[in-house]
Amino acid sequence: MAEITARAFSGLSRGIGVPLLLLIMLAMMMVPLPALALDVLFTFNIALSVAILLTAIYVGKPLDFGVFPSILLVVTLLRLALNIASTRVVLLNGHTGTSAAGKVIEAFGEFVVGGNYAVGFVIFAILVIINFVVVTKGAGRVSEVTARFTLDAMPGKQMAIDADLNAGIINENVARARRQEIREEADFYGSMDGASKFVRGDAIAAILILFINIIGGLIIGTAQHDLTLSAAVHNYTLLTIGDGLVAQIPSLLLSTAVAIIVTRVSRSEDMSSQVLSQVFGDPRTLAVTAGVMMILGLIPGMPNFAFLFLAAVCAFAAWRTGQRPEPAARSAPEADTGTPASPELGWHDVEPLDQIGLEVGYRLIPLVDRQKAGPLVARIKGVRKKLSEELGFLIPAVHIRDNLELSPSDYRITIMGVPVGACEVHADKELAIDPGQTFGTLKGIETTDPAYGMRAIWIDASQHEEAQMLGYTVVDAATVMATHLSQLVQDHAHELFGHEETQQLLDRLAESAPKLVEELTPKTLPTSVVTRVLQNLLEERIPVRNIRRIAETLAEYGTRSQEPDALSAAVRVRLGRSIVQNVAGMQPELKVMTLEPELERILNDSSRDGASLGVEPGIIERLQTSLKSEAQRREVSGDPAVLLVSPQLRPWLAKMARNVRNLSVLAYNEVPDDKRIEMVATVG
Repeated sequence: MAEITARAFSGLSRGIGVPLLLLIMLAMMMVPLPALALDVLFTFNIALSVAILLTAIYVGKPLDFGVFPSILLVVTLLRLALNIASTRVVLLNGHTGTSAAGKVIEAFGEFVVGGNYAVGFVIFAILVIINFVVVTKGAGRVSEVTARFTLDAMPGKQMAIDADLNAGIINENVARARRQEIREEADFYGSMDGASKFVRGDAIAAILILFINIIGGLIIGTAQHDLTLSAAVHNYTLLTIGDGLVAQIPSLLLSTAVAIIVTRVSRSEDMSSQVLSQVFGDPRTLAVTAGVMMILGLIPGMPNFAFLFLAAVCAFAAWRTGQRPEPAARSAPEADTGTPASPELGWHDVEPLDQIGLEVGYRLIPLVDRQKAGPLVARIKGVRKKLSEELGFLIPAVHIRDNLELSPSDYRITIMGVPVGACEVHADKELAIDPGQTFGTLKGIETTDPAYGMRAIWIDASQHEEAQMLGYTVVDAATVMATHLSQLVQDHAHELFGHEETQQLLDRLAESAPKLVEELTPKTLPTSVVTRVLQNLLEERIPVRNIRRIAETLAEYGTRSQEPDALSAAVRVRLGRSIVQNVAGMQPELKVMTLEPELERILNDSSRDGASLGVEPGIIERLQTSLKSEAQRREVSGDPAVLLVSPQLRPWLAKMARNVRNLSVLAYNEVPDDKRIEMVATVG
């Protein structure tokens, strides 16, 4: 019971400390205080300011003193409350003498400035100038710039943490701690930017309080207490100067603490250690300083003792610093004992290539900033999910990083570390794409859609509705990048598919058809051949979702041939219905193009296993031109562009036609028997 009571009292005492201090400050503003209470409170204010300054000096790094902005506000309010309380006492009892407001104010008014209010006024003015013009103004500017730079650097730091996490350099707990530190750093410097304004306002208030006390005291002393003008000036001016000095010294200490905190670098080392290591750590600095002091000390008429004594101190310090062992010398015994100074280089130091990478310029960072819910992050996740469902295997994660080598508005997409696409986008604009049937023009930056190569214009968001009315397709920058990424991933899906993906597909198939997988690999075909067949299918944009049908075909034909191209052709025949459906949809007829009989005969005669053709280059060039023209006509009419050829020619013509957009090359035996074929064109 006693322990519970002690804990409750301890928690209560910790919880009421700050509210109690605020109540005391409110009472100081409202209730007249005796001179003894003012002495105690002024002394406490000076001691508290000294403690805060020393904490700012000895703290390891600025974030270790994260409560400093709040303390700064509370101490500033305490000092202003003391000014109100002392002003009340000075104006009420100043006619009785310079001890009316307590011994502390009297000591600063009499002893510090020698009882001369003119000297006191000059010293007070100098302190205010130093505090207001030099320290406070500089600290405010530094805190403002630091806060701005810290906030601007947040996205890059977040992306660096994500990059380290994705690369496996750090784990989730370390990443979470680093993100928390970044948020705390931004909050701290943002708070310091505002807290520095408190100190600046306090310096202005001190000037106003000085003149109010002097003018009010002279009026009260001469009009109400019948003091002579000289007596009133002496009493009230010394009391006001003493009060101002008592308040201004702690204010200067706090301003200095603010300046020290905001000018510190983010390193876990106190200021004393930094000064000793960086300013006096090099013996050459001290030696040259000693030489300069000695030369000045030898000049006739100069204070020789002071300069020569300081020269001797600097020379001794330079000698002592030079005797310290160098870091290399200190590490030498460790090397002799066989302990390496740094870990040996290993395979973990070789970073693997990103399967899919997205590099962005700094203006595009807000689009991929997870902390600010960047729109592109969600779009990329949707692209991965959609392509994984369509293609039949898990698309790898996209590694996003900023690249300062890129232009601010550029991005670059890499596959297995090799750039495969790049473009410039404007994050603050929208892209109006011309689908070929627009009814007017738009003002903007002309460009080309990176995914499909169509004419487009970057427009302001205010032109969105106008562009849609004119027939344009309008999308934002995140959609442009996501669509481009989706298109490139589909084009290079076969490069992303490997042995690991093959094994994952076979393991999932083994759950429902274990005998089929056992029959297929490694009994009939090695995993490498199965992988190559699946890569061939993906290269021609055929999904591998129907892995059961693919495995059955490979198990059947694998006993006859282990050639990947022959096996791929057999799989295509078995998947013919789904291939045709992907090309032509649910239409009952398949509209196709064919080769002219004479041309097909020449190609068949010159074909060697479908891998290459021994024909003149001019014929191949004219064939490609004809295919592009016919494919464009099919696209304009709204029909799919399908070239139907013999099974022997299909592999070679498919490779040759890959640069023809939206053209599918099918073999006769790949078309289902129940599908009607309509020949719409011949290619010669």
